Amino acid sequence: MIIEKINKLLNMKLQSIYILASAVLLMAFASCKKDLIKTNTDPNSVSVDAFDANNILTATQLYYTGSTDNAIEVEETEIQGAGCMIQHWASTSTYFFGDKYIGAPTSGGWGSFFDHTYTSTIKNAVNLYTITTGKPQYKNLHQIARIIKAMAFERITDVYGDVPYFQAGQAYNKGIYFPKYDKQKDIYADLLKEVEQATDSLDANADKPTGDLFYSQAGDQIGEWKKFGHTLLLRMAMRLTKVDPTTAKTYVTKLQGLTMTSNDDNAIVAHGTNDPLTINRIYRGIGEDGGIQLSGQISKTFIDFLKNNNDPRLPVLSYVYPPDFSPGDDPGGGSSDPADQNGLPNGYDAGNTSHGIQSYLGPPPYLGNINLYSRPSPIIFNATAPTLILTYAESEFLLADAAKRWGIGNTEEHYNNGVRAAMEQLAVFGNAGVISDNDIKTYLSAHPYDDSKGPEMINTQFWACTFFNEYEAWANYRRTGFPVLKAVTYTGSQSPGAIPRRMYYSSVDKQVNTTNYNAAAAAMGGDKIISRMWWDVQ
Repeated sequence: MIIEKINKLLNMKLQSIYILASAVLLMAFASCKKDLIKTNTDPNSVSVDAFDANNILTATQLYYTGSTDNAIEVEETEIQGAGCMIQHWASTSTYFFGDKYIGAPTSGGWGSFFDHTYTSTIKNAVNLYTITTGKPQYKNLHQIARIIKAMAFERITDVYGDVPYFQAGQAYNKGIYFPKYDKQKDIYADLLKEVEQATDSLDANADKPTGDLFYSQAGDQIGEWKKFGHTLLLRMAMRLTKVDPTTAKTYVTKLQGLTMTSNDDNAIVAHGTNDPLTINRIYRGIGEDGGIQLSGQISKTFIDFLKNNNDPRLPVLSYVYPPDFSPGDDPGGGSSDPADQNGLPNGYDAGNTSHGIQSYLGPPPYLGNINLYSRPSPIIFNATAPTLILTYAESEFLLADAAKRWGIGNTEEHYNNGVRAAMEQLAVFGNAGVISDNDIKTYLSAHPYDDSKGPEMINTQFWACTFFNEYEAWANYRRTGFPVLKAVTYTGSQSPGAIPRRMYYSSVDKQVNTTNYNAAAAAMGGDKIISRMWWDVQ
């Protein structure tokens, strides 16, 4: 019911964008045509006050789920890159560069997220922040813009390290076309300040943003945004556990009792059916016709974790298609039975080489047909599947991590809350995603929290609950070292035997913003995927 309401809101807001934009342009044209006779007013100028800034919020939130409408960034960088590095995904295709850490710095995949997010999510977030500044009617919208802007910048600095920040998104407003790259240390300091101030400034008596895809249907919209802001602040602070544990601990202490308290607080974006503007970005990015990409499977690492632990999420997340399946076929006839699930090992190519596997002709490691390797289930992988942006489960695992490190709160309680929430949140995908309370209790009983293995248990479960949220899974792995993954060694790898710590910068920005790119690359000892960023110290 909630998803249907959000979908309806989403469609209404997108329609209003088109209608409003058309109306504004028509009025501007008519007004300018009449006034041109009398004045020297620029006939092409349109005041930003003529627009409803709520519509920019809608667009920004949609872009955050996967940038442009053809989802190039999700396909090329998040799934084919980070998702394979973190061994949620695997592929024999060279397009999935993160599977074997291949591809030159000039190839599109590594820098695709850089190229597309600055021109979509960040551009819109910065514009929303700018046009709502100092406008009382947009008091809460402005603070929400600050939070979303910070969230978008956190993700891009976590992928690349030092990136344009303070001058980014200012081409239109300030004429800054070649922004300098800022130090990640300085970026994080400002992100923490921005999110804390913005969250504290939210006012229950002020405006209720109508373009909000996260919480506009909530009974207490601004209250939900406060929880969201505090949970995002928790995530940002915990990113510093290796480089600045004192600051991390200080923030976590302040945030006790202020973060999300149940799955009802989850930030979720619903998606429309077969609409390039509203369709689920992961599905649009890697789906083909019938919604399956023959070259992308679920990693053996992830499938084995679920199978070996009798995890009730396995039949919800994974599916084996018929042996003769091809794009465009009805996906029926496959199996969600855990006994039939087989993950594809990372590090194999499609040729009959010493590396191992042929896609359609034997002999592969253990199955005679590439179609018999597990792929995302139609339950979670479809055009209208919602995108989970930030969740209660993630929050509880971060709090469990903090409790284990510093004794702030009850580690076991947070861990159990996180596991339960991670399983229960799959109900957002419909009845087929519901995991029974009995199955959850059975799982927790069979896998009780063991404090001697606390960090590994907590952060491996974080990895399990962020399937599809690949940037976050990769960042948390680099922060904690969990789960324990075996890196791929492959001829032609850019980091053989070592999971990449960052991605190459955009080759486009290298050409057009050369001076600033060169300075950033030199500061880290070269634009290398094995270079560690500021918060990712040894």
